[in-house]
Amino acid sequence: MGFRRRLTLLSVLAATPLVLDGCTADRMPGARHPERKVAPPELTVTPGDQSRDVPISAEVGTRVSGGRITAVRITDDKGAEVKAEPREDGSAWVPSKPLQPKRTYTAEVTATGDKGKTTTRKTTFTTTPKSTKPAITSTLYFDGNQTYGTAMPVTVAFDPPIPKAARADVQRRLFVKTNPPQPGTWSWLDDGSEVYYRAPDFWRPGTTISVRSGLEGLPIGKDRVGDADRTATSKIGRQVSLEIDNATKQMSVLRDGKLIRKIPVSLGKPSTPTSSGKMVIMEKHQYTTFDTRGDPMGGYVVDVEDAQRLTDGGEFIHGAPWSEGDQGQTNVSHGCTNVSAAAADWLMGVTQVGDLVTFTGTEVKLEAGNGWTAWNVGWDEFVKGSALPVPAGLGPAPTNTPHPGAVAGGSPAPTPSVRGG
Repeated sequence: MGFRRRLTLLSVLAATPLVLDGCTADRMPGARHPERKVAPPELTVTPGDQSRDVPISAEVGTRVSGGRITAVRITDDKGAEVKAEPREDGSAWVPSKPLQPKRTYTAEVTATGDKGKTTTRKTTFTTTPKSTKPAITSTLYFDGNQTYGTAMPVTVAFDPPIPKAARADVQRRLFVKTNPPQPGTWSWLDDGSEVYYRAPDFWRPGTTISVRSGLEGLPIGKDRVGDADRTATSKIGRQVSLEIDNATKQMSVLRDGKLIRKIPVSLGKPSTPTSSGKMVIMEKHQYTTFDTRGDPMGGYVVDVEDAQRLTDGGEFIHGAPWSEGDQGQTNVSHGCTNVSAAAADWLMGVTQVGDLVTFTGTEVKLEAGNGWTAWNVGWDEFVKGSALPVPAGLGPAPTNTPHPGAVAGGSPAPTPSVRGG
């Protein structure tokens, strides 16, 4: 009953605004309507105050409602400021370098509401002593001060592989920034031995990519920790790609999507076929030696010139003057792409680590993880390998992008044993 009477009263008030306006002259001088109190933001900061045995990979986490973070200051126990950057979602401030073992740190965080009210929280925590747990070895296949091809994935390899339950924690400590912005995502191999980062489309030429693999001291499962904190910044060069068709025994070399040369090739013979799929040039050697004496199918040792690695298993493009009579006609190699000595030398000046190489029409398909195989699946399949949610709306552009590639020069760290052929 009281509720209905209140509704009736409100209806009368709303229906008679002129009466209320007419009464304003009768108000007491200086009378004011009471203002609604504005509450300050609610702010929670982690690690909790007086926390101990905090990992050196720790971040200052923030959760705020009714406002936004406007100041963060982190200092060590000697008063020195610790540089940190916010995550894109604002959920934490990440120290630019790992914290030191068995040291005390203080974080002071301020949040400001829409009406200017502020809340400040301070937390002091102590990091764990230097870990005695075995470290998982990580390898970042992205060097600094290089010019890479437009298909270059950022690749991190792990030994032993990362268990599925720990991949989200590891992925959160892998950072990629691009300028101009071209967001992407990480995708894990099923066995956890590698994780790749790429955008939905090939990198735009001229893009700068900065990478941080911030794994030092990160707890990985119950028994291991991350080994190191690594950073690298490099650029993307002009577009170059190679397309190799087993049916025609020809390689098409394209720059900016335009054919600039065709080269006869000899691929893997039926007993040692070349893989079909999308590969990426991994490294380049002016001179190298193929040593396959451990191969159960029979081995050999041969010196080659102008060799470009495409797979971990040992598929290369290289100069093969001994098979020039077969190139363009017959497959005679042990899985490599044989070209003439002159063509191999020319290719070394055109291609770049990170260029896309596409093979079609051979007897076997490229296996996931046999090289940097981030482009061997479509985007919808690639994102399934992420251990974290992928931003909504992130996907390929509606129009076809030009062929990928890059300018000459540079090479990442060496990859495993050579097969050759």
